[in-house]
Amino acid sequence: MSIVESSNSAYIDIKQQMPGIQLSFFPNQEQHNLNKKQKKPKLGRYQRIQRELEQNDTDSYKLFIDIGSVPTPLSNYTFVDLFCGAGGITQGLVQAGFQPLASAEISPIASETHQNNFPKCHHFCGDIEKLSSQNWLQQIGSPEIHLVVGGPPCQGFSVAGKRDPKDPRNRLFYEFVRIVSEIRPWYVVMENVPGILTIQNGNVKQAIIEAFESIGYPNISVAILESAAYGVPQIRPRAIFIANRFGMPNPYPKAQLLPEEYKPIESAISDLPAYTRIPEINHEWTKHSAEYMERIAQVPPGGSLYTKYVDAFKRQYPGKPSMTVKENHGGTHIHPHLNRVISAREMARLQTFPDSFIFAGTMKKAMWQIGNAVPPRLAECIGYALIPYLNEIVLRESQKINYRVIKDL
Repeated sequence: MSIVESSNSAYIDIKQQMPGIQLSFFPNQEQHNLNKKQKKPKLGRYQRIQRELEQNDTDSYKLFIDIGSVPTPLSNYTFVDLFCGAGGITQGLVQAGFQPLASAEISPIASETHQNNFPKCHHFCGDIEKLSSQNWLQQIGSPEIHLVVGGPPCQGFSVAGKRDPKDPRNRLFYEFVRIVSEIRPWYVVMENVPGILTIQNGNVKQAIIEAFESIGYPNISVAILESAAYGVPQIRPRAIFIANRFGMPNPYPKAQLLPEEYKPIESAISDLPAYTRIPEINHEWTKHSAEYMERIAQVPPGGSLYTKYVDAFKRQYPGKPSMTVKENHGGTHIHPHLNRVISAREMARLQTFPDSFIFAGTMKKAMWQIGNAVPPRLAECIGYALIPYLNEIVLRESQKINYRVIKDL
């Protein structure tokens, strides 16, 4: 039984609490500035990049496959997660049946979260430039690695930032490539923000492709996957690079939902208590005074509490998928129905982390970890797409072994 289920006395249904506590969005319509039209949800922030990518795509190795039926793995597929953060990709691949052998992350608090949730995973906390993959993996018996995944920091790439091409974080993917060259996994998956595809007029994208080609992973593919299309109740597109060293297809999961079928924010958070905090599962949010809540009450869906920092304290749209969740130093998005910001656990729900996944550190540190994570459900679907092709490699390798045995006889 979950914490939420076992403490019914402390939790009151959100719909029951709202009439008594909820302040009207616009208590006096005449006082509300009607010139400020309610914004419409921006569900396609990266649609132009995605459309151009698809229109100009000549990649014969990129393949979208149906993951409606979960494939059965023919082996115990293992993976290493670099720049793992709190463990969004790790969690998703574990849900898909993969085994996490090793992970690396520079943030001590994110490393603590990862180690707490994946205690059997061999973890390195530190600067990836100082990581020797051979020594690292020798400590766990130098196992074969089927998959290396990871997301180098995206602050230098994001269209929300200054996008400085000289930002040293933009080059951290070369460390990712270095470790891939040393480990030699069967497949590689690297994720980032879609804006990485257009920075420097596509030169960064080309540099990534050439870097993988130089270490024996040619025909690298890239696609933009919208997390909401895979059941994540949040608009969160990601650029996903996939490559392999066998000349195999680079499989991506087909979208499972049409835009009109995307899950609304309420589907993930409506059963959490409205104003009762649950620290045990990170259900905590920034404290608000009564006056501050009255100010929040004036914010319409899609609007922000501030005119300068418009990306913080934005009210979520009722009945729609969540806007991309961010930490914003505690200034997370405003709840679609309540006059408070969403909690860390609500953020985690919108990212599809299970309630059993607990984040270490303070509320703000938990929000930072959650906001930087890849939705586990998206990673899970990518894992399902990979399994049939990992199975094919297993069969190929087994045929080679059988041929060698017959030849030796």
